Amino acid sequence: MSQVFEILKKDVGSLARRGVLHLAHGDVQTPVFMPVGTQATVKAMTNEELEGLGASLILGNTYHLALRPGMDIMAKAGGLHQFMNWPHGILTDSGGFQVFSLAKLRKLTPEGVKFQSHLNGATLFMGPRESMEIQRILGSDIAMAFDQCTPWPCTHDEARKSLELTLRWARSCCEQPRAEGQLRFGIVQGSVYPDLRTRAVEEIAAMPFEGIAVGGVSVGESESDMLKVLDVTGPLLPEEMPHYLMGVGTPRQIVEGIQRGIDMFDCVLPTRMARNGSAYLPTGTIPVKAARYKEDFTPIQEGCTCYACRNFTKAYIRHLLHAGEILGARLMTIHNLHFFLNMMRQIREALQEGTFSTLARQIIEAYPEATSEHPHPEK
Repeated sequence: MSQVFEILKKDVGSLARRGVLHLAHGDVQTPVFMPVGTQATVKAMTNEELEGLGASLILGNTYHLALRPGMDIMAKAGGLHQFMNWPHGILTDSGGFQVFSLAKLRKLTPEGVKFQSHLNGATLFMGPRESMEIQRILGSDIAMAFDQCTPWPCTHDEARKSLELTLRWARSCCEQPRAEGQLRFGIVQGSVYPDLRTRAVEEIAAMPFEGIAVGGVSVGESESDMLKVLDVTGPLLPEEMPHYLMGVGTPRQIVEGIQRGIDMFDCVLPTRMARNGSAYLPTGTIPVKAARYKEDFTPIQEGCTCYACRNFTKAYIRHLLHAGEILGARLMTIHNLHFFLNMMRQIREALQEGTFSTLARQIIEAYPEATSEHPHPEK
């Protein structure tokens, strides 16, 4: 397969790099943030709005789409791009996260996982073969390997057994057919244990994947523990591959990840926080639903060019949120996704111009360290 990832510029003071990822549905400038579209839609957003914000790559979920609408309908529709009328890049999560998040509804075996549907109780078996087959039908630009996401906390022995299963499944994923032009990414597990993470990188990198992801983070561990994992894995990740940090995160965590060589991020925080009434600003987050904004007739963020800030005030949006009006959640989501995607644009420009360290410091100072995040409820 021809080169899928190009490094355009490297940061002098860190592992950060500016690149471009070549996908079947267009080039993606990196570092990139992927809005989460678990159910073939980014919550509260139209495709036209996403395009207007500059989204070039979004995330879908294998497990959820397999349950609903199901692969028969997806095959008849011609795949996920056609089904949701999204002409740009799509990365599909393999269903491995649900092995963690739906632990009470599944039975783990060496061959795969037997899920009890959270929708109707029906049985769904998914292993590496099934996951890759579903992703082939979905026709995503990037298919993730089926893995076991370790819980937090877990012992070294539990993490080792989980990693061995993940590596076994990864080898099986590489043997499965894929959609035309579809890339495959392997996933590095191993919890917080340096020896396991090192082994995982070495073995995943030796398999015929086009990209590599760091999984098993943002599952309840502290931010400092997550960064320790990246301190171990970042320098070991193959330079020529795109690097993806799964399920992360806050603006601070994204910058910390970029400094450690990460190119790709996804997280539900901007959309979830929006629905809960909190907005992202360069100086941190603000609770627009709070009483102090009842008579605040200024935009969410002064100078912001998003549709919400150009047209409405905090007082109005607060009213919508308290009234339970759908528009309130939509306007907040538009703003938060604009903030994240615009932040990534600024980061790419700073990397290109050699000023990344200054911008990184500003973002890190604006967002205090998170303790225990679990930003995956939509998955």
